[in-house]
Amino acid sequence: MNLLSRILGRNKAAPIGASTVPPRARAGYLRDTRSKIFSTRQTSLRDHRDDVRIAWRRTAALAMDLIQNSGRLRGAADQVIADTVGVELVLNPQPDLEDLGYSPEETAQLVRTIKRRWKRWAWSPQECDARGKFTVPQMIDIALRHDMAYGEALFNIDYMRPSERKRYGIASGTKLCMVNPTKLVQDTSVIEGLFQGVIHDPSGRPIAYRIEEKESGISRKRDYRARDVDGRQLIVHVFDPMDCDDVRGISRLAAAFREHIQQEVLVDTTIQTAILQTVFAATLTSKSPSKEAFEAITQIIDDIPAAPGSDQPLSYATEMRDYFMAQLERAAESEIAIGSDPQVSHLAPDEELKLLSAQTPGPQFLPVDDRLSRTMARAIGITFGGMTMNYEGATYSSTRMENSSIWPVVTRRRERIAAPPSQAAYESWFDEEVGEGRIVVKGGYDLFRENRDRFCWALWQGPAKPTADDGKSAKAASERLWNGSSTLADECAELGKDADEVFEQRRREHRLYVAEGMPSPFERARGASAAKDDTADDVADAPRVRKSENA
Repeated sequence: MNLLSRILGRNKAAPIGASTVPPRARAGYLRDTRSKIFSTRQTSLRDHRDDVRIAWRRTAALAMDLIQNSGRLRGAADQVIADTVGVELVLNPQPDLEDLGYSPEETAQLVRTIKRRWKRWAWSPQECDARGKFTVPQMIDIALRHDMAYGEALFNIDYMRPSERKRYGIASGTKLCMVNPTKLVQDTSVIEGLFQGVIHDPSGRPIAYRIEEKESGISRKRDYRARDVDGRQLIVHVFDPMDCDDVRGISRLAAAFREHIQQEVLVDTTIQTAILQTVFAATLTSKSPSKEAFEAITQIIDDIPAAPGSDQPLSYATEMRDYFMAQLERAAESEIAIGSDPQVSHLAPDEELKLLSAQTPGPQFLPVDDRLSRTMARAIGITFGGMTMNYEGATYSSTRMENSSIWPVVTRRRERIAAPPSQAAYESWFDEEVGEGRIVVKGGYDLFRENRDRFCWALWQGPAKPTADDGKSAKAASERLWNGSSTLADECAELGKDADEVFEQRRREHRLYVAEGMPSPFERARGASAAKDDTADDVADAPRVRKSENA
């Protein structure tokens, strides 16, 4: 077949007996391309929990190593905490006590008492932490770091007897103890219903957790029950599952390992190349003959007659040697120094000193670096600006869209990872407060135990949603309140504040101003609201005029 036939697609005549039927067209998933790109990626299918079990320790070790040795990842972990909980998750009790004989005023009074006592307990390490080191907000911060590195967080809720409390000089017995997820063993036994350290009943519910501990320097494994006989939670294990059969979580960085390591190599290589180019950025160019040139000159014997009194004819080598020796002797007295005190006094003949500029990084460095950073930020769950602190080219619209797209991720992380340990600690603490009479409820502890869920239901509020322009955001909030599409509780929650606390504080300040005979900043100008209503009615009743007629 000649070249023209190949270009025109003419096939050579098929041999006798060969099939001339064209290949049948196919349709369906995974239909490969002409480049056979699918065949280059071999995969296998298995349960996701098996993938987690096999890769968990290696993934956790890599994640911790990268976080400990990367300022960017450490900053990203801090950004996750700042976005999710801020300073702390604010307790907002929502007890449903109407059917238990509580009036709205009695419920509000109970809520105020709960908030006041919870704040003192949660911010006292001696009271809330079994080790007496951390406050509840600090433990939630650690839980979010564990979620980023290990993909899960683990707590043990313990109770300290009165005799032990007396020794430490504390009042409460409920204690929250954090457990490093690496202490949760990786053992798996189908007979025991044990999978990766979690023991399940025949229904698939976790009933115990096998944790490795050290006693007197000896490691031993101990099973901790998930709940006590009254159904109160004793072990809090939070993670973000990928599949319905998942038992353990895995680091959020697992999907971004490759990008982060590639970025480290890119940055290290770029910096090293720039340093080398900077150190060796001075070159000395000379037209002087090289060693090979001198060797060639020695082979040429000139026919110039010998000098008077000499039997040997003159040669180019002799002449050039004497010439360069005289010039080099003069140049040897000069000096070239490139350092903290650069100095160039004199160069040899036909020599030129050039100072070069570094050619690294190239034009492709920033686009590639940004692409890797965006992938990592997406895997972690923060914005590109929060990951890199690079806001070059950002506008009000782009910043607003970036915050709007990431904010549901932040609120979801708050509800899935940060709130459950706080809620479990609150329920155990509230149970003790009522049981020991520090908080009085109608019907006593028996009624509380029968209706624990109705008493303990609560919401947890985090920091305010970030805005690109506070003035525009405040104006939008006012407009939502004015047209009735929002409430003060919604707007306070958007700012990370408790509506009840805001109301109580405003009332106290208002009464203080009035009592001192000062104008209260919370009093609106009289007639302003009515004037706005009249203006709105006038606009609504005004006849609509076509633009062309108005012109």
